[in-house]
Amino acid sequence: MSGRKQQLLKRHRRNKRLALIIGLALLIGIGVWVAWWLVPLLIVAAWVAHEAWFSDHLFYSPKSDYHYQFPDAAQAQPVSVVNGMLQLSEPLAEGETLLLELDLRSSWLGRWLDPYVLAGDDRQDFERGFAGRRYVNLTGQRDVVADSTLRLKGGFCRIADTGRLYVLINPDYRHQRLMILAPHADDAELAAFGLYSQAADCSIVTVTQGEIEAERYEQLGLNRADAARLKGRLRTWDSLAIPLWGGVPQSQCVQLGYYCLQLPAMAQSPDQPFGSRDSSETDIRSARQQNPLPLPGDQDGAPTWNNLVADLAALLDAYRPDVIVMPHPELDPHADHIATTQALYEAVSRSAHTPEVALFYANHLHDNDRWPMGLAGKGVALPPFVEAPSVDQLWSTSLGSDVQLDKAMALAMQHDLQGPPPFKKRLRRQIQRWLAGREWPLTGDDEFFRKAVRRHEVFWVRRFPRP
Repeated sequence: MSGRKQQLLKRHRRNKRLALIIGLALLIGIGVWVAWWLVPLLIVAAWVAHEAWFSDHLFYSPKSDYHYQFPDAAQAQPVSVVNGMLQLSEPLAEGETLLLELDLRSSWLGRWLDPYVLAGDDRQDFERGFAGRRYVNLTGQRDVVADSTLRLKGGFCRIADTGRLYVLINPDYRHQRLMILAPHADDAELAAFGLYSQAADCSIVTVTQGEIEAERYEQLGLNRADAARLKGRLRTWDSLAIPLWGGVPQSQCVQLGYYCLQLPAMAQSPDQPFGSRDSSETDIRSARQQNPLPLPGDQDGAPTWNNLVADLAALLDAYRPDVIVMPHPELDPHADHIATTQALYEAVSRSAHTPEVALFYANHLHDNDRWPMGLAGKGVALPPFVEAPSVDQLWSTSLGSDVQLDKAMALAMQHDLQGPPPFKKRLRRQIQRWLAGREWPLTGDDEFFRKAVRRHEVFWVRRFPRP
């Protein structure tokens, strides 16, 4: 987790504690001056209300505008909403990624139920109580947009009469040579299963074993170190085997075997080895036995930053990708994700091969833990940029229902996404189902089955500087 995300969480928890103290003082006052038996009833009611409506981690005002500055090559055209239909002011420009900028405002009921926009046969949800500029993803609906037959309707929100449609044109990166960089097993599937399962030539490189937080395996009677080693072995296997479900052969899958949450420390001291926090292992070669090619880190097995960068440079030379798919360096706050992208850029400077394009993904956000909001199987509206604007080109793909189901099954194979959620989370979901109208998919209990199995996969596009 990045420093910024830690500060946001710290402030959020401080505000919650302050609200709790004030609330308890009020309840004690009610018990003293009205009736003592009201206090436990009100405490339960307050807790239920918190779980239903106030437990989301939202670290910005929902009344903030989203700020996107699209590249000059993006075609922008005014649109209007007439009798619930999106009307173009001119013929639709060429391009596959369609992003509709609208001013939206939650109704009073949208403070308690998730507000959304119905766009044709799609639905995209937004923050409760929101107001301001938002971006609806219309990728995959070009035909109905072009002939002005796309129906728009607000659910628990009001749509302004006018807006702006951005049309972005990109190459079809599925036909180029791809390398997907995954800090942990499952990151490639979460961000880009739809992309890599339709790609002509793709390699997948997983950086860490993902061995920490193995409490579930301690329930098998293992001590902490043995449980972590077992989890690391299982997730290593996941990183090599599950891509086969998406058509990527084992000869194109590499596990580097570094240790979870140690990448930032490695970057600070490039020569120093950093073993696992939990498994007591210090030799990355234990996770590399099935790799299809030798790598520089195999020489001494030391978990150092220099070895990581050398490994990535060797993989660039071996697979020679045109496009690298990796975590967004500013948007995704996970410390291992940030360090993974940093290592790749260092590797490019040392490699004989320079890719052409970086496609960035965000499996986590600084500001909104629920994004993409809404239901599994629905579209992905653009995420919040409320401080500094996003200035990148964007590329959105469309996933049919068959690809979405395959993606859900790929996630179901991931050991880290298996097992029931904690009792408190199950209870919270039930409360939100009853009181807030939220739904979760049947394909799996982990939150990523809702967040990642969607109609769209969204990537931010930057070109690598040429040497």
